[in-house]
Amino acid sequence: MMNKKILLASITLLLSCSLFAQAPKYSNEFLAIGIGAKALGMSNSNVAIVDDVTAGYWNPAGLELVKSNIQFGLMHSEYFAGIAKYDYGAIAARIDEKSTAGFSFIRFGVDDIPNTTQLIDAEGNLDYSKITTFSAADYAFLFSYARTVKDGLRVGANAKVVYRQVGDFAKAYGFGLDVGAQYQVKNWIFGAMARDITSTFNAWSFNLSDQMKEVFTLTGNDIPASSLEITLPRLILSAGRKLKLSGSFTATPDLDVDFTFDGKRNVLVKSNPVSIDPHMGVEFSYKNFLFLRGGIGNIQNETDISGKLKTTFEPNMGVGLKIKDALSIDYALTNIGGVSIALWSNIFSLKFNINKKVKGAS
Repeated sequence: MMNKKILLASITLLLSCSLFAQAPKYSNEFLAIGIGAKALGMSNSNVAIVDDVTAGYWNPAGLELVKSNIQFGLMHSEYFAGIAKYDYGAIAARIDEKSTAGFSFIRFGVDDIPNTTQLIDAEGNLDYSKITTFSAADYAFLFSYARTVKDGLRVGANAKVVYRQVGDFAKAYGFGLDVGAQYQVKNWIFGAMARDITSTFNAWSFNLSDQMKEVFTLTGNDIPASSLEITLPRLILSAGRKLKLSGSFTATPDLDVDFTFDGKRNVLVKSNPVSIDPHMGVEFSYKNFLFLRGGIGNIQNETDISGKLKTTFEPNMGVGLKIKDALSIDYALTNIGGVSIALWSNIFSLKFNINKKVKGAS
């Protein structure tokens, strides 16, 4: 009986991500974390003002603002003391004067998880040589296209492929579409991003051994079966403004408001089926060379231990450096916990440009 309990605990650990994923709420949430130290330092307030390769994630319409022929973006971050790793890479390439294409890759995973399902044999003997490791990881591939419709108006779209895997035990394939737009009026910029506009469908399949199925049956648990997970649409409306300060200083504040349609969430405005989550940030620039950023997000109404209702939020901050319009280095210190329990993460990202030489130029 003891070996059955240990085996059940192992299976529960291995499949927890997959079993939880059957609920429509918070599906594919790894795609809601955000990418790029610039945006993360501003609490993910970026949909209206994004103007670089990261627009493939935030708002594909912003790819039209990439000035170089080709721009690359890279990011690496770690969460929970390095247990979870989040990696991102992207490329944007100009097609002509009015259109740009892009490709983005995202991976969020936990690696080297011990697999102890074979640790105890049928006679109850321990064999530590049977312990192996596996990864639980989520992948996304975004194919982006942006086009300038008229002066000040840009539109874009993503075709999104999702692959999720828990070792050899479970995997899922998904597909979805995003659409976005940006509209600029003088120094004001407005943005809209509709993620998973048609809903994103993940088809899960499981590969369980007979031993695992036996344990599920003996303990009264349902055996996981092939299923369909649905990610409902999310709408983000955004507004930003470019401000000229004294001397060589400028400021770009941005306000984003997320609308989710999958039921009541723990955000500032929660209702069923629509919840509203505002977040805001600002970027200060010195000669378009040195940048200082900050923002607040995850604004919630919480009840403390005394039963008193209070409003909490998570602060974020960052800095950036641009070198001769060729290389940008950005850093962000982000809080994914809260006021009482802070879980700080260090985020680094790079952007670099390649410009094609004109024939005949010296």
